[in-house]
Amino acid sequence: MSALYTVSKMTVAPMLRVLWRPATVGFEHVPVTGPAIMASNHLSVVDSLVIPINAERPIYFLAKDDYFRNPLMRSIMLGLNQIPVDRSGGRASLMALDAALPVLRDGHVLGIFPEGTRSPDGRLYRGRPGVAKLALDSGAALVPVGLVGTEKIQAIGARLPRLGRVPGVEVRVGKPMDLTPWRDVTVDSRVLREITAALMAEIQKLTGQDYVGRYARRA
Repeated sequence: MSALYTVSKMTVAPMLRVLWRPATVGFEHVPVTGPAIMASNHLSVVDSLVIPINAERPIYFLAKDDYFRNPLMRSIMLGLNQIPVDRSGGRASLMALDAALPVLRDGHVLGIFPEGTRSPDGRLYRGRPGVAKLALDSGAALVPVGLVGTEKIQAIGARLPRLGRVPGVEVRVGKPMDLTPWRDVTVDSRVLREITAALMAEIQKLTGQDYVGRYARRA
């Protein structure tokens, strides 16, 4: 864990918890040690803050590579456990997920948004299969996470998050999924789709969102 992350955890995290006062439930389901993937729905740009400020373990998140092009911002983003992701699609996106594997193999926690982008309308969209491949390749625990109300902190299009208490914000962490049925089978696209569909169903149970069986359009 970087010095910047440690300082932020001790200073910024308590401030944001007081500021937004998110309700939390289920963080005891995150394994105390070993690799884990916290897979969440995605409603707001602040989602990658709301989860780790309430977690005991440091969490690494995937972030758009646009944020890493400025040398200063690159240093800050890397110091905050952010991993650059090329979202141009195809092979580039697959290689981006491979960049997250060392984090899991070193026994850390990875935060990821299976939808691949923020929900444009508050509904839960179809998950992309990369998260399932990461879980199988790394042997990490796959933990579903449901976020509620984070779009009230910073909606799509808003330049800055709201300051002050935001009622109705919740972080709901579910039990790790049992991936045993898929551990000893030949992994193909069908298997990855099955795991991803099961994951999105668990997230939907946590959030109560309406489900859309197609991918959300990336902004």
